[in-house]
Parts: sequence; structure tokens; C-alpha cells
Amino acid sequence: MTATLITVAPTGAESSKADVPALPVTLDELVATGRDCQAVGASVIHVHIRDADARPSLDPGRLRDTVQALRGETDLVVQLSTGGAVTDPERDRLAVLDAEPDAASCSMGTVNFGRDVFLNRWDFIVELHSAMREREIVPEYEIFDLGQLSTLHRLLDKHGAPYGGHVHVDLVMGVPGGMPGTAAALVAALGLLPAGATFAATGVGRTTLPVMLAALSAGGHLRVGMEDTLTYAPGEPVTGNAQLVARAAGIAKIAQRPPMSVDDARALLGIRDRRTVPAT
Repeated sequence: MTATLITVAPTGAESSKADVPALPVTLDELVATGRDCQAVGASVIHVHIRDADARPSLDPGRLRDTVQALRGETDLVVQLSTGGAVTDPERDRLAVLDAEPDAASCSMGTVNFGRDVFLNRWDFIVELHSAMREREIVPEYEIFDLGQLSTLHRLLDKHGAPYGGHVHVDLVMGVPGGMPGTAAALVAALGLLPAGATFAATGVGRTTLPVMLAALSAGGHLRVGMEDTLTYAPGEPVTGNAQLVARAAGIAKIAQRPPMSVDDARALLGIRDRRTVPAT
């Protein structure tokens, strides 16, 4: 790879607005974040939404409004999280696809998530994978531990390739209960990727920079954002998601892997173009 696909994950479902005032939780805040992050190098936005009280939500109307607003105000690939919060039921997670995003996450297994359990049954994984293909939505396969790559192989072998034909995974590293955010763990994961797959890597918390550097050196792509880290440097809180994207873009340029354009990201991932063309 000569360019780096940068995904921004701006909000997540874990942090509270009260504790993290810079966290984008309203629609206006999320759209402004998307514009700012695209301007400094992001090409994909991985979206969690919040309700009127800033609590994690999978409300269908809010999801549709969010997709439409981001699509109208940015050129970013809009990728919705089907993980939501760890307490969200499967039916609500599947209904995320009704918002017709460009892409969506598809987690490949159950993992201890700190004190909680993020449950992903095999039958649910199959249903989500199949529903995305039927709706022409590109999956990003989220991998929290090495064994989940075996699950991905099993899924593709038994149920076929995703919509768009290209397999792209995100290695989510450093979650308490999942694989560590180390170069050794990343190298181990790369040996288990399906043939022809591309990967991004996410380092949670203090693993952000080690994972970023390891991923770039291995030809991979990056996911950064306030979903995954709230500290820019020791004693220095993140001021906004664009700060994290700009750092990732700068490091990618130093690695001679500059940020990938949105159009090139769409081509790489096999995204169906749902953007409307203004009337002439």
C-alpha cells in the first residue's frame, strides 16, 4: 500500500459527555467533527450515536438522520457501528442496517470488555454478514482476539464473500480482555488474515501509538479517535478528534504512506455510491 486509509471513531459508547466535554454527541457536533477530520486526512467515519441525554442509542430515526447529515455535509464513507453498547439486543443491532450506511462493523466473536461481556454469537454473526450483503453494505470485520480470525475464515468459507468482494478487517487491540496492543500481537494476527485482505489497526488507550506505528510498518491502515483514546500525551487530554486524525496523518506521511483520498478509499473497500448528485 502506498497510501493510508484513516478511519475516525469519534464517540464510542463508553465515555460520558459529562466526563469528556470534547466528545461529539449531538448531530451538529458529529457533523462538524466529520468535516474537520476529513479536512486533515480521514476518509471513513465509524459512528456511534447518542440520545438527547447523551446516552448511547441505536434509535432508528437518529441513525437515519445521522447518516443523511454526514452524507450531505461530508464526503466520508459513513460506517455505522452494529456493536452499539454491550447491553444492546441483537434485534436492535441488526436494525442499524435500516439506516442504509455505506459500511458497518461486523464483530467476529464474543470478548470480555473490561468488566462487561460483548456478546457476538455465531448465528448472529452469520445473520449480520448476510444482511449486509443483501443490502449492499460493506462490512468491516472487527477482530478483538486472534481466534476471531479463525471465525472470519469459517464465515467466508461457509457463507461467501462480503458485498463488494473485498475483505477488510479492523484489529481492535488493547481492550482489557482482548489481544494486547503490541507489535508481536499484530504480527501474529497478520499471519491469520484471509488471502487478499487489508487491515486497519486500532490501539486502545496507551497502546494507540505503538499500534499505529506497527500497523504502518506492516502496510496496514489506521483507526483513531476519541472512542479509543482520550489522552493525546501524558497529562494532556485530547482536544478533539481532528487532533488525533492530524497526528495519524502526519505519522503516515513520515512513513511515506500519506492519507488516502475518500474516492480511493471507496474504491478499495468496494463501497456503493449512495451519494445524490445535485440537479443541474
